[in-house]
Amino acid sequence: MYRICVIPGDGIGPEVMEAALTVLKAMDLDMEFYPALAGNACFQKLGTTIPSQTVDLALQTDATLFGAITSVPGQRSAILTLRKELDLYANLRPVKSYPGIEALYPDLDFLIVRENTEGLYAGQEEYTPDGAQALRVVTRKASRRICEFAFRQAQNKGFKRVTAVHKANVLMKTDGIFREAFYQVAEEYPELEAEDLYVDAAAMFLVKNPQRFQVLVTTNLFGDILSDEGAGLVGGLGMVPSANIGDKNALFEPVHGSAPDIAGQGVANPTAMLLSVVMMLRHLKEEDEASKLEKALLMTLKEGRVLTPDLGGDASTLKMAQEVQGHLESW
Repeated sequence: MYRICVIPGDGIGPEVMEAALTVLKAMDLDMEFYPALAGNACFQKLGTTIPSQTVDLALQTDATLFGAITSVPGQRSAILTLRKELDLYANLRPVKSYPGIEALYPDLDFLIVRENTEGLYAGQEEYTPDGAQALRVVTRKASRRICEFAFRQAQNKGFKRVTAVHKANVLMKTDGIFREAFYQVAEEYPELEAEDLYVDAAAMFLVKNPQRFQVLVTTNLFGDILSDEGAGLVGGLGMVPSANIGDKNALFEPVHGSAPDIAGQGVANPTAMLLSVVMMLRHLKEEDEASKLEKALLMTLKEGRVLTPDLGGDASTLKMAQEVQGHLESW
């Protein structure tokens, strides 16, 4: 039996989580779900964005499903805390075109691998007499670890090229270490092509020629920005899932935020959440069930009969999830 920590969060988080659990409970899986609190609503209730009980539960379960949270300046970030406490050093964001979805590019399939624990997101900021400053942390250990992860992902997925994205011409020491680690790891994978690009050039190529990319590996902030750009190529944030992977724990979440403008309306696109569930099932070695869910979702998207408003339909979040569930149960 799998034990899954479930954190719905804020805004549309509970809505897409309901969709995910509706589908999961209809599958041939032995799973037990443990709800936990995090986010701004949690702060309003308990005075903290993430209680210690939530962190402990995430540490003890087989995986964590995370909906979305509303980030408020000055509040401790729940998701960054979880990534740090669980040592979820690799953030995977697949960018893929799906049938039936209007996208800038209909033939994309690449993966962004983002270092998840340091960089400018290390949380080392302070005020100064003139303003404020942040410390950008890049270590050899973390750089090598994320690059090794990226090359393994390329191998596992049958990709042939890994691209390091950095800004070592300006950030000569921090990104210099990252680039150096990348090419050291590349020597251990002679069958794979290794290249590096400055982040501004990579951003341009994502718009002009994204087909050139297969696996991109980069530091925390750059990965955060580029993955949203990637989502824009394939239909928006509602289409892109993510996984946060460590050596002992894993957390899965849609790339989109809490979308307070549509929260409570029941119209949020559940695709990214359901694809995050697919990633979770593959992480748990439930490949057959993951493939079935992905196939059911693709069928729903391709048919186009029951889709949320952002995808051109008029269905609710739950109704679209139930359509996916119906395809699963029909096989």
